[in-house]
Amino acid sequence: MRDTPEAGEPKLRLGVSSCLLGEQVRHDGGHKRDRFLTDELGRWVEWVPVCPEVEAGMPIPRPAIRLVEAPGGPVVREVRGGADHTRRMREHARRRVRALAKLDLGGYVLKKDSPSCGMERVKLWKESGPPSREARGVFARELLERLPLLPVEEEGRLNDAQLRESFVERIFAYRRLRRLFDARWTARQLVEFHATHKLQLMSHAPRAVKDLGQIVAGVRQLPRAEVRERYERGFMELLAHKATTRRHVNVLQHMLGYLRRGLDGPRRQELAELIEDYRSELVPLIVPVTLMRHHVRHLGVAYLAGQTYLEPHPRELMLRNHV
Repeated sequence: MRDTPEAGEPKLRLGVSSCLLGEQVRHDGGHKRDRFLTDELGRWVEWVPVCPEVEAGMPIPRPAIRLVEAPGGPVVREVRGGADHTRRMREHARRRVRALAKLDLGGYVLKKDSPSCGMERVKLWKESGPPSREARGVFARELLERLPLLPVEEEGRLNDAQLRESFVERIFAYRRLRRLFDARWTARQLVEFHATHKLQLMSHAPRAVKDLGQIVAGVRQLPRAEVRERYERGFMELLAHKATTRRHVNVLQHMLGYLRRGLDGPRRQELAELIEDYRSELVPLIVPVTLMRHHVRHLGVAYLAGQTYLEPHPRELMLRNHV
């Protein structure tokens, strides 16, 4: 299963903090261009740039702002002078997120530490003493509350190879999920979708896969709207769990079991050793997965050949070369 623009698919549409694309919209007139987003992931996506501060009417350059603790929740004030921009920022955030909800976004990348866009651990200033790291940016809060299923990440966290691979995996999985439910889906199609993603889901939270499977098993006994709501939520929450080395090993060994009759002793041993090398962190995940994919296709094991686990995102991004 390939998710490539060359295959005729439209590019994924992702929201992004404008400064991460190199737009000079920061308070000092600068930018924070992120090369992974622009030069690598950019090949696969259509960016929807957003700068909440500029769009709310603030100039470039402009006074720096910060979040300040207040009885009714954090307020937005200028660092020097203390001018309050809370109402302006909150009203704009609500309008902008409502508009974004109509654009069929597949994900969002936010600017870390920003009082408008920071996803987590944004500085919250108090009347006295040092700031705490317990706030969320005004725009980011509205985005996450209004679009809870949307894969969202901060650019700073994308420097971590595992978090980067996880985010890209989720945006492509989210597109496939929306493809299913945005059409006139059938019970059979949901069963097939779940079966195709089963090993991918097992690499994240194997125990939760059973609960998700129960929703699928009861598809004909529940209202369609309820099935969709429960499955979408469960699917995206499950993928948000960390895919650990141990879980990947379990999935790979499970797949190896399907190949035992088709592979001779030396080939089985070679694949088993590569899985063990991955467990021991001697090789990255791509090594056993590549050999597994080769044997699956050579032997024509239909169940495994259809698993999104073998190729959850474009291989050209080489994300599994680093995990």
